[in-house]
Amino acid sequence: MEDRELINLWKAQHDKIEQSLSINRRLLEETIHQKAHNALNPLKRLKTGGMVAFILYLIVLGYVLFYAISNYSSAANYFIVSMSAIALINLKGFTDYVRHLIWVNTIDYDGPVTEIQQKLLKLQLSIISHARTMVLQLPFWTTFYLSDTWFPHSVGLQYILFQVILTSAFTYLAYWLYKNQTAENLDKKWFQKLIAGSGGKSVAKALALYKEVEAFRQE
Repeated sequence: MEDRELINLWKAQHDKIEQSLSINRRLLEETIHQKAHNALNPLKRLKTGGMVAFILYLIVLGYVLFYAISNYSSAANYFIVSMSAIALINLKGFTDYVRHLIWVNTIDYDGPVTEIQQKLLKLQLSIISHARTMVLQLPFWTTFYLSDTWFPHSVGLQYILFQVILTSAFTYLAYWLYKNQTAENLDKKWFQKLIAGSGGKSVAKALALYKEVEAFRQE
């Protein structure tokens, strides 16, 4: 009889502990949801402001390209090619910002934690992809000012070597950054700082918060 009473008492205590853990887990998740929502608010402002900046920048690029093409001469070939590449890359950057803002605004904080984590990881990977794409414009900023009316036939060998070295250096830098900006390097500070301006810091902070939920569940 005593054994049965002990078992019933143990079951009652066990149920209370489970109930308490369930309540604590729910409260923790609600707190994390609110903190994650607040952590992503700077990203929303960043993307909104960035979209406005992109629009103004693309208008300027579009205008100068339209002017160069409307008043075409072979002297503008370097400029047209370089500015076209820069404009296309920044157009891709603008669409990335629009997509990121839509994604972050459609996160359901009342949904499952795993689903929120998946959306945040998707956003993080897209931010990395955005950063990789944007560096591809670097070499074109070293060629837009050239003109076939004076380059290379009207300049000395020293300037030709300087231009080749400059463009090659920026091309290699763009290649190196494109190659090394990967999810595997997210633990490196230089990469964290590089994507912070695109919202990477906010997403990383939100993801770190949800790791607390996982740790609580494991405990």
